[in-house]
Amino acid sequence: MKSTTFHCGRYRLALDEGGPPLIMGVLNVTPDSFSDGGQFVSLESALSRADAMIAAGVDIIDIGGESSRPGAKPLSIRDELDRVLPVIYALRDCGKPLSIDTYKPAVMREALLAGVDMVNDISGFRDVDALSAINDSDCGICIMHMRKEPLTMQIAPDYQDVVQEVLAFLAQRHAALEAGKIQRERICVDPGFGFGKTLAHNLALLTHIRSIGNALNLPVLAGLSRKSMIGEITGRAVGDRLAGSLGAAIAAAHHGAAMLRVHDVSETRDALAVWHAATQPGA
Repeated sequence: MKSTTFHCGRYRLALDEGGPPLIMGVLNVTPDSFSDGGQFVSLESALSRADAMIAAGVDIIDIGGESSRPGAKPLSIRDELDRVLPVIYALRDCGKPLSIDTYKPAVMREALLAGVDMVNDISGFRDVDALSAINDSDCGICIMHMRKEPLTMQIAPDYQDVVQEVLAFLAQRHAALEAGKIQRERICVDPGFGFGKTLAHNLALLTHIRSIGNALNLPVLAGLSRKSMIGEITGRAVGDRLAGSLGAAIAAAHHGAAMLRVHDVSETRDALAVWHAATQPGA
């Protein structure tokens, strides 16, 4: 049976089956992210962005210091920490859970010591040191699926059955975490939209969010905001994908997503509020 609460460090977040998903707001403190690279590199601009998301009703703030866009090159541990630690220290008492978007165990450890409540790992905690980095914490955890690495993931991605293969990976990583004594209530999963997938793969995963969550008995986080699949469907450039991203958010909610990782918090919350009101029995 799925937990009705997501344990996220200092916070306990209610998961409302059939209700609007939790909203994770993206805070990229990077010069080269695919959609907002360079906009929030300075501490002042990053904090202003966080304040706006908090005012808009964000549930979790996801801080990232390294771009994971297709073709992105790895960043050094020191450079990543220099980007994210000042933001974490400044926001750790903001009243919202903080998530660190990293696959590096050393960054996980430092971010947890600085006060983050969640670790969002695009590599699914495949690094054995990642498990030890989170083992003594009560942080929330997101296991994501990614084929290959950001530098190579979009080079001819191929699956026999993308839903079953992604599900098998997530199940295997979940088993590894449970073997490491990580409680189920701390874990969510992300199919990894755009991370080594074609448009057809992404759409298949989108329509199977509920079945993935049910098979694992875990909440599913969906990150679709502004991604290339939105551009492929609409023909819009990255800066013009708000409407398409809102459509994707509603579709993910309809298909059972418990959390949504988005760039546009206020607009997404409004769209979900209308969707939820219109789809309740007797509305």
